[in-house]
Amino acid sequence: MSRKDIMLGNEAIARGLVEAGCEVAASYPGTPSSEILPAVAHWAEELGTRTVVEWGANEKVALEYAIGASFARKRSCAIMKQVGLNVAMDPFMSIAANEMDGGVLLVVADEPGCYSSQTDQDSRALALFAKIPCFDPCDAVEAKAMVFDAYEISEKYRVLTMLRPTGRVNHCRQAVECGDGVIPGRPLEFRRMPEGHRILMPMTMRGALERHNRRFEELRREFGTAFGKYNFEVPAQGPARLGIIACGLCYAVVRDVLKALGRTDVALLKIGTPVPLPLDLVQDFIGRHDSVLILEETFPVVEQQLLDRTKVQGRWNGWVPMEWELSPEVITSIILRALGEPAALPAWEATLEEARKALQLGRRGPRLCPGCGHRPSYLAIRKAYPDCILCSDIGCYGLAIAQKAVDTNVCMGGSITVASGIAMAFRAEGKPASRPIFATLGDSTFFHMGLPGLASAVYNKHPFVLVILDNGITAMTGGQGHPGVGGKLRPGEKSGSVDIEGAVRGCGVTHLVVQEPYDVSGSVRVLKEAWEHARTAEEPAVVILRHPCITMLKAPPTPRPVRVDPDKCTGCRYCLTHFNCPGIGWDENTKKTFIDRRFCVSCGVCVDACPRDAIVFTGEEA
Repeated sequence: MSRKDIMLGNEAIARGLVEAGCEVAASYPGTPSSEILPAVAHWAEELGTRTVVEWGANEKVALEYAIGASFARKRSCAIMKQVGLNVAMDPFMSIAANEMDGGVLLVVADEPGCYSSQTDQDSRALALFAKIPCFDPCDAVEAKAMVFDAYEISEKYRVLTMLRPTGRVNHCRQAVECGDGVIPGRPLEFRRMPEGHRILMPMTMRGALERHNRRFEELRREFGTAFGKYNFEVPAQGPARLGIIACGLCYAVVRDVLKALGRTDVALLKIGTPVPLPLDLVQDFIGRHDSVLILEETFPVVEQQLLDRTKVQGRWNGWVPMEWELSPEVITSIILRALGEPAALPAWEATLEEARKALQLGRRGPRLCPGCGHRPSYLAIRKAYPDCILCSDIGCYGLAIAQKAVDTNVCMGGSITVASGIAMAFRAEGKPASRPIFATLGDSTFFHMGLPGLASAVYNKHPFVLVILDNGITAMTGGQGHPGVGGKLRPGEKSGSVDIEGAVRGCGVTHLVVQEPYDVSGSVRVLKEAWEHARTAEEPAVVILRHPCITMLKAPPTPRPVRVDPDKCTGCRYCLTHFNCPGIGWDENTKKTFIDRRFCVSCGVCVDACPRDAIVFTGEEA
C-alpha cells in the first residue's frame, strides 16, 4: 500500500528516480543538489532495486557514466548543480543531437540568489541552447512526478532530458506519495551501430542536426497539447486586470501572494515545460489579456522564445529585476506595481540592520570551523611569503578570504591553471617571477579538476607551489567520499582509492612533501623549501598539508588550551583579521581579544598567529 512521507525536494526526486526504474545514477556533490544521490541509494535499498549509485570524480564523469548506461539501454541519471553543468558541457552538447538508447535524465539544481554558488545562471537557457526538453518543477510533489514523464519523453524521442529544480524546491519539505512498485528495467543490450549512430562526426552531422531540429519542434507541440498537468491556466474570477505567466517555484509563490493579497482579478498561466516553450498555449494567453507579467528564475528563457513581447512586462523592459532570487516580497511588489498600485522593493539591508540592533547581535561573517586545518595552512603560507600571489579554489577553504589570505578564486581546478597563467605572464616579461606564486585546493577538488592542470604545469615547467589541503573528505558539500578516500553509498559495496601522493608523482612532480598544518613553523619551512625548488628548477612543487576535517570526520585535536595575556595584547586585532577563528573574541570595553570558550576547541594553533606573543598556552607564565 502506498504511503506519504515528509521529504526534502531532493529526496522526492530521488524516490522518483528509483520508482521510475533508473538503474544507473551518478553525481558529483554540489549544493543544492547534494542530497539527491544518497537518497537514491536509500530508496534503492528500501525498494530492493539493483540501482548502481556512484559518485564521479567530477560532473563530466558523472554525465558520461549516464550516457554509457543509456547506450546499453538502461535508464540512467546524472545529478549536479548549475555550476557543475559547466564542467559537463562537453558531453552535454555533444550528446544533445544524438539518439539515445535508454532513457537518460540530467538533474541540474539551479540556485537563484547565489547562496552557495559563484554564478546565478539558469540551466534552462542551456537546455534551450542544446535544444533538449526541460522540466521546471514548482514543488517536491511535481518534481517527483516530472521524473517519470522526463523518462517517457526521453525514450519516446530518444533524447537527453533535463529536470531543473531550484534551491527552494530542492530543500522544501512536503508530503510526497511513495509508490508501491518500481518500473522494471530493460535487459542490457548494446547493439553495434557502425553507420555512426553513436559516433557523430562532421560527415554525419548534417542529417543529425536536421533530425534534432525536427524533434525539438515535435516536443514543443507535445508540451502544448499533452502536458496539461504541468501547463495550465488558473483563470481570474471575472475580468482579469492582469495576466501572469509563472514558471517553476515562481508559480507556487504567485499562488501564495495572490491569496495573501485577496486578488481574484489576476489570471495565471503555469508553465512547467519551459523548453521548448508551448508557444501556441502561451501566445493564446497573451492574446486574451491587455497586460501580461512573466515571472521566471533567473534568465528570461520564456520571454526570449516569444515572437511578440508587445504586451509583456518582464526582464526585457525592466519590470522584473535581472538578478537575484524572486522572493515572495519581491514578487508581491512586482505584481502590485503591474496592477498600478504603490509598492516598493523591500529594503533588506535596513530591515536586517534594524533587527540586529534590536536583538543586540554582533556581526559574524562566514568563516572556517574552529580547529580547521585549512586556517593554519593559509597562516603558514602568508607567514612564509607575505607578498606571495595566492590562487585559491572552490571549497570551504575559499573562506580563507576572511583571513585576507586569498587573491583569486575562479572555478574548480582554476587555482592551478590561474597560477600557471601568472607564471606565464612573468615569462612573457622575460624574467623570473618577482613574487612567489602559490595555488591551493582541496583533495576532492584535486581529483575533480586539478590533475589536468598539474600535468600541464609539469609539461610546460611553470614555477609555482601547489598546496593540496587534504582533509580526507569532500567537506563543503556534506562529507561525501572521493577517489582519494573511497567509499560507496550502498551497504556492502566495495570501493578503491587513489593514492594522492602517487597521483601527484604520476603527473611528473619531483618535489613533494606531506606536512601537518597544525605545526605552523614546520609548514613555513616546508613551504619556503618548495618555493625555492619551484623557482630554481623552474617547475611546480607540491606540498600536501594534511589534517582530517574536524567537523565531518569528528577528529577533535589533542587539547592544548590557551588564554590571552591581557598585558601583552595590544588590541592590534591581527588574530581576528588574519587568523579569523570563531574561538577568538573581541572585548569592546577593554579593546583586547579573549578566548571564547563557546567555540574554542583548544587546538592551540592560534599561539602562532599572534605577532605579540599574547596568546599563550594555559599554565605558561606571562
